[in-house]
Amino acid sequence: MDSLYRDEILEHYRRPHHFGLIADATFSREGSNQVCGDRINLQLRIADGRVVAVGFTGRGCAISQAAASMLSDEIDGQPLERVRAFDAQRVLELLAIEISPARQHCALLALETLQDGLSQGENEPGSTEPGSWSEQEQRGL
Repeated sequence: MDSLYRDEILEHYRRPHHFGLIADATFSREGSNQVCGDRINLQLRIADGRVVAVGFTGRGCAISQAAASMLSDEIDGQPLERVRAFDAQRVLELLAIEISPARQHCALLALETLQDGLSQGENEPGSTEPGSWSEQEQRGL
């Protein structure tokens, strides 16, 4: 069974889902793993409290890029409440293989980038409530 899961990780690495920049992103965050050099740029378009488009670019090991692809599948079309509830355990379950402590930073890079961005803007982009994203953040700058 482990080889089946490894094959799925390699497939996501070779042909990542949602790879590329998206037009009219309302959210854009870059993340990096200082230990190994993995990098990701995660973009979302959020409307009516829901992720309506997701895209990412990046480079790094198979684990980091596959995890980003798998996470993008999971959050696409989801309400922000559900997206905010994603945690490390969920990402590790998606990968479905044993991840060593040294590789967990790789596996969780996309999630940490997502969480960092969401914590910067507590409300939906365009909101006038305190804590909303700035105009630049709404445009993905």
